[in-house]
Amino acid sequence: MIRIEIIANQSVYPELIANLEACLPDFLYTSIPLAYGRGRDSYKLGDSTWPETNFVLIAYADDAVEQKVAQIVRYIKLKFPTEGIKLFVLHDKDA
Repeated sequence: MIRIEIIANQSVYPELIANLEACLPDFLYTSIPLAYGRGRDSYKLGDSTWPETNFVLIAYADDAVEQKVAQIVRYIKLKFPTEGIKLFVLHDKDA
């Protein structure tokens, strides 16, 4: 069992979700639609100075989907090279 966390600019959300759901029909997730913070290059605060925002996607899945999710995220990064997109995968301690 793995925990998948994807933190990315709000602008890539529709494309990411469409690809995850198309490639992994049984992929279940929770989306936190509004996340503020500071990345390497800029702030995402949703205000008049720093208007952009991020989202956080969290999913629990079998180990077998890890490579497919990583492949989808790589594709999104190539398609949107200037947007911040990060994938984190945490493995079950007992695995």
